Amino acid sequence: MECPHLKELEDQLLHAGIAETQRGSTWGDDVGEFAYFDCILERQALRERLQLAECVRDEEYLGTHMGSEYGFYCNECKYGVMGYHPKASGDRDVFR
Repeated sequence: MECPHLKELEDQLLHAGIAETQRGSTWGDDVGEFAYFDCILERQALRERLQLAECVRDEEYLGTHMGSEYGFYCNECKYGVMGYHPKASGDRDVFR
């Protein structure tokens, strides 16, 4: 699935050589598809630089048992682009 609201971000991540670590309906079909990347997404910088649509919200989960994620979710397309959570990521590259 491709979300026009997050396509530019995903294209830039892939063009920069950031590895995609997982893709699918991780949280169930009712919330759509998520693409996960091997980096920390600097949300504020990306939101400003890419002028993300209002339907794209900040999303994060800091889990203790099921992993962590930090990125964006499009309410309209039910599509997420996620990286590692900055509080649980260790030494990861930051994508701005």
